[in-house]
Amino acid sequence: MKRVLAAVVATFLVVSTVGCSQPTGVKPSPKPNQSQNNSATIDSIYAQKVTWNKCETSFQCARVSVPIDWANPDSGTVKLALIRKVAKKAKGYLVLNPGGPGGSGYDFLANNYSDIGTTKLRLAYTLVSFDPRGVSRSAPVKCLNAKQTNHMLYDSNGQAPGSAGDIADIRAQMKQFVAACVKNTGPILAHVDTVSAAKDLDVIRAILDEAKLNYLGFSYGTFLGTTYQALFPDKVGRFVLDGAIDPRVSDEDQNLNQLVGFNLALNDYLKNCLAKQSSCPFTGTLKNAQNELKAFLLSMESKTLKSDDGRKVSIVGVTSGLIMALYSNDYWQFLTQALNQAAHGNGTMFIRLADFYNDRNDNGTFNGNGLEAIIAINCLDARSSASDAAMAVQNQRVLQASPILGRYWQNGALTCEQWPYPLVAPPATYTANDAPKIMVVGTTGDPATPYSEAVGLAHDVLAHGFLVTFKGEGHTAYGRSNSCVSNAVDNFLVGGKFPSKEPVC
Repeated sequence: MKRVLAAVVATFLVVSTVGCSQPTGVKPSPKPNQSQNNSATIDSIYAQKVTWNKCETSFQCARVSVPIDWANPDSGTVKLALIRKVAKKAKGYLVLNPGGPGGSGYDFLANNYSDIGTTKLRLAYTLVSFDPRGVSRSAPVKCLNAKQTNHMLYDSNGQAPGSAGDIADIRAQMKQFVAACVKNTGPILAHVDTVSAAKDLDVIRAILDEAKLNYLGFSYGTFLGTTYQALFPDKVGRFVLDGAIDPRVSDEDQNLNQLVGFNLALNDYLKNCLAKQSSCPFTGTLKNAQNELKAFLLSMESKTLKSDDGRKVSIVGVTSGLIMALYSNDYWQFLTQALNQAAHGNGTMFIRLADFYNDRNDNGTFNGNGLEAIIAINCLDARSSASDAAMAVQNQRVLQASPILGRYWQNGALTCEQWPYPLVAPPATYTANDAPKIMVVGTTGDPATPYSEAVGLAHDVLAHGFLVTFKGEGHTAYGRSNSCVSNAVDNFLVGGKFPSKEPVC
């Protein structure tokens, strides 16, 4: 599933009580970490009892209250939606986050249970996931209606990317978007940041009666996990962070690093297409293929393609579909199909890929609130300067990093330029000397969270990081790569054992 949006803005691509045995485990006092405000409200939040009810056929669901504003816990609460799949002989709980930000952990577990990790993992733990604050069923950020969201995600503004007209149009769209978010969401909008979500995660640990949190986070979920271990180092159990984000990297460099990752994936796709795909739409050298693809994208800026459902496919739908196909080499075949269709004026596969990327249903509605949540969360966590000078420098960097994709990666700072709430201060340090050893998994060809960030997190950020490297393509590795990765993760999560040395799989 999609765990990270490339970078979203107007080209908008800058760019889901039952009679079952309970897991066994240590029963701790549900007291909050001493670094938190020990008010009576916080005590009651940690001491709350929840009822698990049958849901989604074979799962159990519950609602957990957390403060809207952790700095002022008496100002009100919201409820988080939790879901679990009970394993009858489980050794305890493993909490999951699929990424995003804005990904629904509820949907992730309910729709993908049999594909999460390995059978060994699923027998060992009762898997638990949740919709973080601001996401889907947990006090969701609400902004535009479906028609407006479709326009924002699929329609070209008719301006050359990076031009003055393009910038003016993006600013106008973002003004409308921000106003709608403020009007339709409520006070939680100012508090959907990752630090608050990490504090919520500790409440989940407490209501599960776990002394230590066992956690598996993918993509943005690694940032949530890294933030948790910084705030609650004494509550960290077995942590695996797959598709890692280095929290030291600036917003500008995160944007650039992700572009570099997708550019690498694009070139790998083109090489594979030329060498191994009989239906490859390109011929000749890699350079020839790059030039042909670049020319195709440029031509799309002034035209649309037809699709089988009657929609017109613009440059925005094409670039969104292209990025979706680069998340995994399993999707490369669909990119080839999309390019071959486009050569005959048909954009059906491109728009299907874009719909999958955007969680759009056939009737024009959307599953969850991914667009709203990713913008709201990101804009509270970090922002780039939107001054003309700063954006000009950043635009030159992205154009140099990827002559093909960089054109559609410009002016990312405009996404958060008009966000009306202040940035939330991150932890003073992410080092967490008191936390135990944490396993970080990185994929050398990961387009969305480049391998360099996994190396940085494991070796330079965490006091006790351990890196597992998967030499391959695609976003994240555990559960989709090879037995070397699976065995390393399983042996740690299930058996508590690390390999004798950092494996390269």
